[in-house]
Amino acid sequence: MTDVQRALEALGTFGPVLAAKLYRVKLDPPPAVPMLPCLDHEAMLHQVVPPHAAAYVQDKASGDLHEVVFIPERWRIEVDTVSTAGSNTPESHARLLALLAAQFPGDRVVISGPSWWRGDRRVVAACRAQVSLADVLLGRDIGAVKTAVDRLQTVGALMEKQSRVASWAVRTVTGPILAVAGFVTYQGLGLFTGRLGERGVTTLRYVVVSLLGTAFLYFGLKAVHLTEMSNRVWKRAAEYSLILAERRRLQGLG
Repeated sequence: MTDVQRALEALGTFGPVLAAKLYRVKLDPPPAVPMLPCLDHEAMLHQVVPPHAAAYVQDKASGDLHEVVFIPERWRIEVDTVSTAGSNTPESHARLLALLAAQFPGDRVVISGPSWWRGDRRVVAACRAQVSLADVLLGRDIGAVKTAVDRLQTVGALMEKQSRVASWAVRTVTGPILAVAGFVTYQGLGLFTGRLGERGVTTLRYVVVSLLGTAFLYFGLKAVHLTEMSNRVWKRAAEYSLILAERRRLQGLG
């Protein structure tokens, strides 16, 4: 039995494991729950991420949902509060942390919270507006849930297209506008040479052009930010689709 299997069994004392995501980990025998690859790390271009397993678990005392990630190689356990945002209470969260500390005294337990740079809160809002995690993991009408997940995937695709438009616009106008602004700045500020001096005018020219460049850099980063969020929405929808497909398989629905 692997360390991950023992960890999942220990987690079962908190409540039933509803689904598991694996990265370079094999479970033998596999538990009778939806099993899917860890899409976030499988999509990376490098392989420096250690093997790990993430599990969605339901608090048997309250029915709240949590995601716990086991990384045996690093003796590390992460409680992901982003994927389950709005699906649990502080009391249930505290019970989970207490159980992990008791069951895995040699591991370091950390909280993986939302990141502004990754746009986690906006991703969560976009996902929850279409479908809830509870419906994906526990909903009885799988067909209706799949329809909601398809809508979420459409939203992710539209976000990605919008990010392309923004990125294309920034790339298209940045060069010409900076060139024109540089020329106008050079000519216009040259009128103040007598008052500011050659050095003062040169410094002012650099400042103006730098401010314009910074503004375009900001809008370019915003486009990249939107691309990152759209990818994460799409991956969340893909993860939900895989969970539903696994639930169908386990229920013998084809």
